[in-house]
Amino acid sequence: MDNATKVPSSRLLFPRFEVKSSDSIPKDYLRARKKMVEEQIAARGIANPRLLAAMRKIPRHLFVDPGLMQRAYEDSSLPIGQKQTLSQPYMAARMTEALQLSGEERVLEIGTGSGYQTALLAEMSFNVFSVEKIRALATKARGLLDRLQYQNVAIQVGDGSIGWPEHSPFDAIMVTAGAPDLPRPLLEQLALDGRLVIPVGDEQAQVLVRVTRRASKFEEEQLGDCRFVKLWGKFGWQE
Repeated sequence: MDNATKVPSSRLLFPRFEVKSSDSIPKDYLRARKKMVEEQIAARGIANPRLLAAMRKIPRHLFVDPGLMQRAYEDSSLPIGQKQTLSQPYMAARMTEALQLSGEERVLEIGTGSGYQTALLAEMSFNVFSVEKIRALATKARGLLDRLQYQNVAIQVGDGSIGWPEHSPFDAIMVTAGAPDLPRPLLEQLALDGRLVIPVGDEQAQVLVRVTRRASKFEEEQLGDCRFVKLWGKFGWQE
């Protein structure tokens, strides 16, 4: 797939902004979202107030197929088509928290998927560059993110395992698919003191790893077991 192909976006360099909550959102979804944050996120130790506020705000039910909307706030992953999944809410929160975002970072996301994690990163950082291998998912996510007025997101269709070098270095990189090893290009695209969060392991299970780039080395931390779809690409799983 042509790594240079981009999904149209209104901007590439973006202003800071706030997305307004819609009064048209059904109250049952608002209640479900509040309950999700309280029982699945905060109760499991996620305490970052900006992250909790973002998860209360983002309409997760819009990022799933219409037939699954009633399940959008369940404690589980959900299919989004193309043999891909939307991670459970806690995992999305856990990975976002692990990036230690202050709000001023340039973030690279590998695996746009439905766009939900992209929206969460957009709330938590200055701008987001997201790479998605599957064009249909990238196009759908772009449309929804535009609808929700996330103008600080750029999306590219291509091999996520090689990152987006034209816009590096990045303060933080999140990979939402499992890799057999740490992709070298992503390490190289980290800024000094930048953090990479990525699932690493075999086809059955992975460990969530955080890598921090220091002046003379990369520091690795294991953050717990997880299970993701494969990261396909030159520096991931080979097709």
